[in-house]
Amino acid sequence: MAEQANANKEKLVSDLKVVISDTEELLRATTGVAGEKVGELRDRLGARLRDAKDRLIDMEHAVVDKTKACARATDDFVHDQPWKAVGVAAALGLALGVLIGRR
Repeated sequence: MAEQANANKEKLVSDLKVVISDTEELLRATTGVAGEKVGELRDRLGARLRDAKDRLIDMEHAVVDKTKACARATDDFVHDQPWKAVGVAAALGLALGVLIGRR
């Protein structure tokens, strides 16, 4: 379940990067457009874009930190309980073998 959450966070980060890129492109495309409302909209959009970039960077750091913590915990478990780790790996291998063998 933690892997699914990390995958979802990574997908969200990827999607946000696309949105930010598209927004930056839109801002560049409307640079020459005159008008008070367009200027106000560009200013608001620029501020929100900066906020989104900051949040994206924070989210990326959080995902990396959680992934490292999970890897550390797994490593610690394997070092502290090597026979349990071997047993769990063997059980998973057996279960996968049975599932694949049924097809």
